[in-house]
Amino acid sequence: MPSTPRDRVPVERAAGREGGWYRGDCHVHSVCSHGGELTPERLAAEARSAGLDFLAATEHNNADTHGTWGRYAGDDLLVILGQEVTTRTGHWLALGVRYGRVVDWRYGVRDEVIDRHLAEVRRGGGLCVVAHPHAPYDSGTFLYPYQGFDVVEVWNGPWSSDLPWQADNEAALAEWGRSLGTDIRRTGGWRPAMGNSDAHLSGQIGVPHTVVRAEELSTDAVLAGIRAGRSWIAESADVELSFEVSAGAQRVGIGGQLERCGEPVVARVGVRGVPSGVVSFHTGAGEVHVASLSAAGVGTVEWRTSARESAFIRVEVRHPGPGPGGRMAALSNPIVLL
Repeated sequence: MPSTPRDRVPVERAAGREGGWYRGDCHVHSVCSHGGELTPERLAAEARSAGLDFLAATEHNNADTHGTWGRYAGDDLLVILGQEVTTRTGHWLALGVRYGRVVDWRYGVRDEVIDRHLAEVRRGGGLCVVAHPHAPYDSGTFLYPYQGFDVVEVWNGPWSSDLPWQADNEAALAEWGRSLGTDIRRTGGWRPAMGNSDAHLSGQIGVPHTVVRAEELSTDAVLAGIRAGRSWIAESADVELSFEVSAGAQRVGIGGQLERCGEPVVARVGVRGVPSGVVSFHTGAGEVHVASLSAAGVGTVEWRTSARESAFIRVEVRHPGPGPGGRMAALSNPIVLL
């Protein structure tokens, strides 16, 4: 491919941004997608206003904006090139694709070609994400096996909405949660969750977004953190979450694995920004412990278990509300206990 002027290529690394937790939205659309009303310039401005460190440009089946992002990215905002691949029987995100690369979308589950396209994205260092698996519209319901994908988007857009096209996030989370125990028992591995806005309009970006532990703010490092599950999902930048487990001298964070030991395990969660929120711990047995935060929305919750009782622990934080669970404020990937 011929060389491209510097102002027409994305920033691959945000200079001076080293290891830490970074907030980003990996499913956003501009005017180059059906239903999109925002220019790349406006998307970048709204991402900064939402407190994000990175975004992924995921137009529907095109790479039309790839050449524009270098003008709007910078040391404070990394832009990852991507695509929402909208096939006949489900949508998926190709994150970290090469400049100008368009992934084929003209197929369905019966064509049995999805594995070939996933492999092509991975060979280029990209990440393959199941998008809004329970979206209630034509082609939105995801019919492919999850096994071929790296990550599942369990939270797409506002958690609860009266909009007829809103994805069923509760169903997506429940399906992913049930699969964790099975995957860990069978292979010791598991498929991480992420959350994105699927923004098309002003005010949507960052609701929700994924908070990733990365070695630096670069495409490769961010995708590596997402792939490893070193991440949690937030409804906004106002929400802070910390989660770790400890046993004796061992201390492990989100996405980590506690080595085999016979000592009691202490799971500890810190939350900020969810007034009167409800913190719950989840294992293969479902919800196992619940505690409430103060009206100030700040607090630490502990729960004790053992590796024999729990193969993994994950955390949810919800706003108070009627029914079995209120609106989600944050949720984590698991910590594995082996």
